[in-house]
Amino acid sequence: MTDADLTIDDEIVARARIHAREVIGEHDLALEFDALEWRVSARARRRAGLCRWHADREVATIVLARRAYERYEWPEFAAVVRHELVHAWEFQRFGESGHGPRFRELAATLEAPRHCRSFADPRYVLRCREGDCPWRATRHRASKPVRAPDRYRCGECGGVVEVEHADSGRTWKSASGFGVAKAALGDEW
Repeated sequence: MTDADLTIDDEIVARARIHAREVIGEHDLALEFDALEWRVSARARRRAGLCRWHADREVATIVLARRAYERYEWPEFAAVVRHELVHAWEFQRFGESGHGPRFRELAATLEAPRHCRSFADPRYVLRCREGDCPWRATRHRASKPVRAPDRYRCGECGGVVEVEHADSGRTWKSASGFGVAKAALGDEW
């Protein structure tokens, strides 16, 4: 394989692995590097990374989002790698992982954030229609509140919720409105 044959996914995995080795060595982290697998997701829109535990093989798979790598500067993306290393460490040591006190303690040591900045524009924006209420929420998928906003209320004041399709600007307040908007947008949905 020549340098010309390398893909952006190869670059992401190579840089992440190098950074992981540096972090493990610098912090004398009790993490078995050879029990880590690395993948890149071309589909991920909400999370920059995740760590899956395969208890039967005692292997952790770290999955990194290509879009996050393309949108973040390296220091911010490297922090995502460190975040996932904390999860891998917890899985290897305890067979489970979360964002509790144990996670937060090691994450602080490694300067790994608990959450990452959004790197993708949302497809939908939910907002309150009551007067001056500032409540709004974003979604990347057509969740239940997106599909049937009339069944939900504002998180601040309990008012009526409206949904906007971010790309088109089309709005709806009910399940039938969702269906009409989806049909009208067709391939642009």
